[in-house]
Amino acid sequence: MTDQAGIEKGNISISTENIFPIIKKWLYSDKDIFLRELVSNAIDAINKLQHINVVEQLKLLDDYGVDITVDKDQGTLTVKDNGIGMTADEVRRYINQVAFSSAEEFVQKFKNLEDASQIIGHFGLGFYSTFMVANKVEIRTLSYQDGAKGVHWSCDGSTAYELEETGKKDRGTEIILYLADDEKEFLDPVKIREILKKYCNFLPHPIRLAGDQVNDRNPLWAKTPSEVSVEDYKTFYTKLYPFAEEPLFWIHLNIDFPFNLKGILYFPKLNTEFDVSKSHIKLFCNQVFVTDNCPELIPEFLTPLQGCIDAPDLPLNVSRSYLQNEPQVRKIREVVAGRVASKVNELAKGDQEVYAKIWDDIHTFVKYGMIRDDKFHDKVKDQIIFRVAGGQTYTTLPEYLHRAAASHENKVFYSNDEAAQSTYLKLFQKQEMEVLVLDALIDSHFIQHLEMKNPDVTFKRVDSELTENLIEAGEEKKIITGPDQKSDDERIEAIFKEALVEKSHQVKVQGLKDESVPAVILLPEENRRMQELTRLMGAKDVDLFKDSTFLVNAANPLVKNLVRIDQAGKKEEVRLLIDQIYDLAYLSHKSFDKKRMEAFLERSNKVLELLSREIDE
Repeated sequence: MTDQAGIEKGNISISTENIFPIIKKWLYSDKDIFLRELVSNAIDAINKLQHINVVEQLKLLDDYGVDITVDKDQGTLTVKDNGIGMTADEVRRYINQVAFSSAEEFVQKFKNLEDASQIIGHFGLGFYSTFMVANKVEIRTLSYQDGAKGVHWSCDGSTAYELEETGKKDRGTEIILYLADDEKEFLDPVKIREILKKYCNFLPHPIRLAGDQVNDRNPLWAKTPSEVSVEDYKTFYTKLYPFAEEPLFWIHLNIDFPFNLKGILYFPKLNTEFDVSKSHIKLFCNQVFVTDNCPELIPEFLTPLQGCIDAPDLPLNVSRSYLQNEPQVRKIREVVAGRVASKVNELAKGDQEVYAKIWDDIHTFVKYGMIRDDKFHDKVKDQIIFRVAGGQTYTTLPEYLHRAAASHENKVFYSNDEAAQSTYLKLFQKQEMEVLVLDALIDSHFIQHLEMKNPDVTFKRVDSELTENLIEAGEEKKIITGPDQKSDDERIEAIFKEALVEKSHQVKVQGLKDESVPAVILLPEENRRMQELTRLMGAKDVDLFKDSTFLVNAANPLVKNLVRIDQAGKKEEVRLLIDQIYDLAYLSHKSFDKKRMEAFLERSNKVLELLSREIDE
């Protein structure tokens, strides 16, 4: 309907009585997003005009851009572009006709969303998000078309609108928001700049606030990798994360097929304050910021990755449920995992010292990825390195197995605590046998994964068994003269079995090539793994010492002396020394409680007293 003044009046074509209270109710928690929507629309209008300029050969030479101004006296915020503009018919089509099936469906579908801003755009709500902050909105627009007339549209927050011709002379569109009384914070240039920096910092055309350009028009990910230097990557990372340490490495994504994907991903230097459970990727759509919480785009094992992904094929107003169910998102995850695997391979073939330092930060996530993703496993399996106990030398599993083939084929000895297992490591190192260090939380699971992938290979912790290489070969048992006619080993075994308080172990006597260690406790590998599994499941711990072996070193001088002390009838001294030998072996596996520590210290003093008497005599 048009009145006598030529003003067209009507109602916005929606199926609900009044959409604006619904918008305010459901979108109120993220009001800032209205500015992103207006600026994105303005950039889109410029892009459309640039395309038409080429196709229709209009030969326009404009300096394109978006200008944002605030008028505190009038209480208005204006977003203006010099893009394609709109005719009256286009205003009717794009602004007035907002298609909803029903308000009831709208409310029911989105009332339980954690992030209410996700609904903007799903029903053509981008422009109408302005009513989250404005009591009244005006549009002044002029189409690029020859002979077009300016159009003025206004709406006061009801479904009623007014549309009339206006004398606008410059092509493009300006949106004027008359801010509500409780939304005056959006008249603060500092606040507006902050929003623009967050959502619009990398858009391709100038965005000016009061004449001052606020955005970086050429984000690094929009360039080809050959155009970008190492310093460029580091500088861009500093812009994104001003207080972070220099990243370990980065990956430049520049994919055109089978989908469009650009971005730069960084693996950060991790510290205790870094939250490895939270997504750190900034998602963009055609250089418009969407969210910094999109774990669905990154494989779970790569959550520490930082940086930006620009996915033009995803909708600007993407929802979490969309990301979880969209096939393209799964492909993006596969691409990211594949590129990280390629980067690991590239690093492994470079400077080995540099790779070893980086490996200390990334190994947990690489191992987790291998456990979770067979494709990732196959791509990086030959680049997994392990530190050799006792130094800073690293080796791959194939290299270790090749060197060990002659002495312990397809058997890998490892330590998960070099300090606690130092006694066992000493035995191996004295025979020049390599032990790998696997001391991360994930390593118990990773070991089982490697055994599953390599059925012929078994992993044994250094305190689970002693390889034949550590046992004195061909040692003949000496017969001790006397009525019992027992061998040295049998006599030692009998002494220990009689005196040892702890009866759960099998006592075994063997001469070791290293005579410095009096005894060790060997725990079955299966027991320890079962204990780790039960702890993971929250079940009761298994008895770690069940079916364990207390191995006494017949070559040790102290053990040999025990036979002489026992023959002298000094049973109390024998028991004292055996208890001390046992506790020293026990300490490699488990800490003492208060009572046992007190007894150990008291006994240690008695042993020192015995030693002083021996010296004095």
